[in-house]
Amino acid sequence: MSTAPVQAVPALKDTKQPASAARTKRRRGVNREGLEAGRRSTRTILWVLLAASLILYGFPFLYLLFTSFKTPIDTIAVPPTILPKEWTLDNYANALGRGGVLASFINSIQTAVISTLLSLVLAVPAAYGITRYKTASGRVFIMAALVTRMVPPVAIGIPLASMMASVGLSDTPIALSIAHTTISLPLSIWLMSSFFESVPKDLEEAATVDGCSRLGALWRVVIPVVSGGIAVTAIFAFLASWNEFLFALLMTAVRSQTTPVVIANFQTQFGLDWGSMTALAAVYSIPVILLTLLLQRKIVAGMTLGAVKG
Repeated sequence: MSTAPVQAVPALKDTKQPASAARTKRRRGVNREGLEAGRRSTRTILWVLLAASLILYGFPFLYLLFTSFKTPIDTIAVPPTILPKEWTLDNYANALGRGGVLASFINSIQTAVISTLLSLVLAVPAAYGITRYKTASGRVFIMAALVTRMVPPVAIGIPLASMMASVGLSDTPIALSIAHTTISLPLSIWLMSSFFESVPKDLEEAATVDGCSRLGALWRVVIPVVSGGIAVTAIFAFLASWNEFLFALLMTAVRSQTTPVVIANFQTQFGLDWGSMTALAAVYSIPVILLTLLLQRKIVAGMTLGAVKG
């Protein structure tokens, strides 16, 4: 009996797997393209918002700066022009050459520095006690501090001026510094409280195990950690005093007049001397800009202090 040879059946190729893999790759490609397109559109929107913010915040200062180089006719021209038709430095010579301008700069620096130091000396221990002991009275205190910040300065300006005159501190940088501290202290306490909250308690406990007291742990461990936050708080306190006008107008006469009051007094028989006012205002902005640039790293470190907690 003869048997027919068995022919081998060729194996069927699986055509479904390559097709599904190709579809998966195409889907991944589409997803990646969509994701990249979404990222590009997000970046574009962010850059547009950033450019709009820079224009809104920077244009007034640029207009002030350009006005300081204009001639007296150009400063009152209608319609106004952004760029000077004729550039001149006469406004700077007139502003800096007036009597009392240099003294007002010195008074502004003294007042701002004293006010900043007072705010930090009072805000740091207050914020540390509030965040570490977490008592009900501490929460009430910090809320009360914010409520006092909401009071209009004009409501306390006249009583403060009367009090300073009664104790013999009228028309002195010390009196004006104390008045400015009432403005910056509530915000300083609030800022420092948020910075102290981001510092783990384990650091202080380790310092106490090594023999430090509570005050020693604060000075040797916590303060270096929150140094960026202290720089941010100092900047806000300094700006609050540097730019303040109402208290300076009410509490100073001649000896301790600050530059904002001197700028407001730039008048001629024809009206405000816009050229000299803008020139002195531009010069008055330089110390704050330099201070911000010098403390830039500390400011960035303070603003990101709470990003990594625990």
